[in-house]
Formats: sequence, structure tokens, C-alpha cells
Amino acid sequence: MSVSVLADMLRTKKCSARELLNDVMERAKAVQTELNCYVTFNDKAVQAAEEADRRIAAGEDISLLTGIPVAIKDNISTRGLRTTCASRMLENYIPPYSATAVERLEAAGAVITGKMNMDEFAMGSASDTGIFGAVRNPVDKSFSSGGSSGGSAASVAAGAAVLALGSDTGGSVRQPASFCGVVGFCPSYGSVSRYGLIAFASSLDRIGSFGKNVRDTFYLHNTINGYDIKDVTSFRKNFSHELTGELKGLRIGVCAEMMKACTDAEISDALEAALKEMEKQGAELVDISLPSIKDSVKAYYIISSAEASSNLARYDGVRYGFREQNIVSIADMYKRSRTEGFGDEVKRRIMLGTFVLSEGYCEAYYKRAISCRRRITYDFERAFEVCDIIAAPVYPRAGIELDNRIPATDMYAADIFTVPASMAGLPAVSVPCGRSSSGLPIGLQLIGRRFADNDVLDAAYGYELTGGAAWQ
Repeated sequence: MSVSVLADMLRTKKCSARELLNDVMERAKAVQTELNCYVTFNDKAVQAAEEADRRIAAGEDISLLTGIPVAIKDNISTRGLRTTCASRMLENYIPPYSATAVERLEAAGAVITGKMNMDEFAMGSASDTGIFGAVRNPVDKSFSSGGSSGGSAASVAAGAAVLALGSDTGGSVRQPASFCGVVGFCPSYGSVSRYGLIAFASSLDRIGSFGKNVRDTFYLHNTINGYDIKDVTSFRKNFSHELTGELKGLRIGVCAEMMKACTDAEISDALEAALKEMEKQGAELVDISLPSIKDSVKAYYIISSAEASSNLARYDGVRYGFREQNIVSIADMYKRSRTEGFGDEVKRRIMLGTFVLSEGYCEAYYKRAISCRRRITYDFERAFEVCDIIAAPVYPRAGIELDNRIPATDMYAADIFTVPASMAGLPAVSVPCGRSSSGLPIGLQLIGRRFADNDVLDAAYGYELTGGAAWQ
């Protein structure tokens, strides 16, 4: 059921928050052995649900999310609740504070169900690089739920949570949302506080929202967004206005470079069908060009790996995190703690990032990547002079088979459609727009101007109202 329906049931006493939580957790535990969504269940969830029931019974002024079960990705800090980043390095870490986004959810009366499985330190595309094993897709368990926020997307799709928070650095909310057939929203950089989000690449990381439909995702996003003094990149701006779903007069940009890169006929056909539905409702399709996106993946992996190398230097076996005990010297402790504490994908990116920042190579790689990022941002600015929203695929194919290992370079290259918006700090959403011949969901990506978060969600809502998103 949608958030608005559940909220009405809670207020009219058709069910209690405790009953709703019990129902969701029963479902979560039933599918856990098959899907592997959760890393840690919240043993204080019942207490939070009972507090929500008390507030409702007392007639207090409550939020729409009061009593609603919400899952949290395991790289977002939760006070007193284990937060691991799916890494041996933080396997037993219990944060002494909560992320601002989590604090705002708790203040709204939401019930935190637990922490969700993911790729280690959010580095991956199939939620299979972490120490807790792969997250399987509820639609077809032989396929991945996507990554790195695979547990969050799969939990919403499977009914193991009503809403979920994820993080998006280069597509880690949008891609799993597309794979699992739910809505995934990556906000503008700066619209949601990053305080308490364990850093991967600080200039790219964002906390995003998952819901079964656009309106649910909108409610979650508008609960967690807004200025936060604890995040220097947080922006003072009011993002809230109600969704209308009006598509008449909306100018939708269709990027020639992205369409050319979309070689899977099922993906391009689903995208074209979605655009035709929006055009029927009065939207105008506009051809645009983003020439610099051809270099976006290469620049992204240089920048994100460089920032990962810097951010993950703190995990050294001294201050906190995993420490190898069988050592012969301090240098041996550093080496063995990081060797044993990190998985292969994380170590690959740390080494790449250290290399591109090293003397003699910084000019050749890192600074050129930063220059490319500026060109990507400029190309988007030019495109938005003639359009309001840009439509694109989310991923080159409908899914990733878990038992079919794909080379790392091919996995990186497949981020071609999500990385450009990440590099420019733009809001983007994935909304279901069809399914493949094998029944796997396909997502439509809509990208907006910086801080036009609600405009992006409004366009997605308008498409959803056409019935094109009702793929199930």
C-alpha cells in the first residue's frame, strides 16, 4: 500500500503502527533468506512504533510518515545501530550519532526497520562486493538487485520496507530502482545533508530515496531535505511544493549521444514508448546534445577513486575499524589491517585513486578529469536553455545476472547514463517504464536543473499518471 493509504489507516485506527511494523517485519524476515536485503534488524523498532501509536492516539500534530516503516542503507549512520558499509573494516562499528537524514525521519515519527545490504563502501553495481553476500532481485532471484543500494531497492520492491534511504554517487539509487521496478530519486548535490553518510567520494555522494511510486518517494525526500549547519555543502533553499503531474508544455530533452549509446533494443523501445506517452499528454520533445558525456565515465572513475583514496585513508587499524592482531611491526599492522579489512573492489579503487593523485600523474589524470567535469556541467547548462527535463535510459540492459561475472571495466562503462548527472550535481529519478522480454523491469531516467528537485519528481509523477509506470 502507498504511504498516503497507510497514513490514513493509521489515523482512522484501521491499523496501528505496531501492527504495520509487525506485518512488514514478518515479510522482511520471510524473504531475507532468499533476497539477503538486511544486514541488521533494528531491535528498537517496536518501541518507535508504540511511540507513533501514542502520538496518534493523543491527537498530536503528526507527519505523514509517522508510523511508516523505513529502511536505511548501511552506510548511513544510525545511533546505537550497527553500521558496517558491508565491509569487514566496519563489521562491528556502532555509531555514537545519527545522520541528519535519519534524525529528520525519526523526528517525523518514521519507524526505522534496520540497515540494508549494499556493495562494500558503496563501490559496485550489483550489491555483491560486500562481506554479507549478494542481494538478489525480487523479480528474478537469479539476477542482482543492482548496486550499490541494492538492499534498499529490493526491500521496497519485496514489501520488506515501505520506504528506504540509499546513497547515490554515480547511479547507486537510480540503477537498483530500475532493476527492481521501484522509484529511486537522487537529489541535487546540497539539497540533502550528507552529515552521517560515510564518505566514498565527497563531491559526488548524495542520500537518495526509494518508494513504490513517485508520490511516496516525494514524501520521503521532502522529509529529509533542507539546510543543515553540520554539512558545509548544504544549500539554503526551500524545495517543497505539491506534485501536480502536469506535462502540458513541458519541454523534454532527448540526448542524441545517449540514444546512440543505448544499443539494447528493449531499453530504447521502452524509452521511446515512455516519451510518446508523455508527448500525448502535451509534453514537447526537443533534440539536445551533450558532447562531453563520452568522457564522463572515465572522468568519474578518476575523481571518485581519488576521493575514495583520501577518504578511506582513515581506516588504518589504529583509531577504529578492523585491526589485524598477528603483526610484527607498526608498518605490518597498517598493511595487513587494510589488506584484510578491505575487499578487492575497494582496494582496486584506492590504488587507482592513489595513483592518479601521485606526483607526475595528477596533472595528466586528476586535473584533466576535473576539467572534463566542468565541461559536462556546461553542456547541461546549455541543454537546459532549450528544455526543462532531460530523458535518458538508466542502464544499458535490464539486469545483471549474479552468476555471470562481468569484467570490472565493462561494469564501469555501463554507468554511462547515470554518471553525467552525478558529475554535474543534478537531480535525477528512475521511474519504471516497462519490462524486458524476460520480465525484468526497465527504468526511465529524468534529469533536471540543479535544485529543481521537485520539478523532476513532478515530471516523473506526470509520466506515472499516464499509466506507463504500472509495469507490474
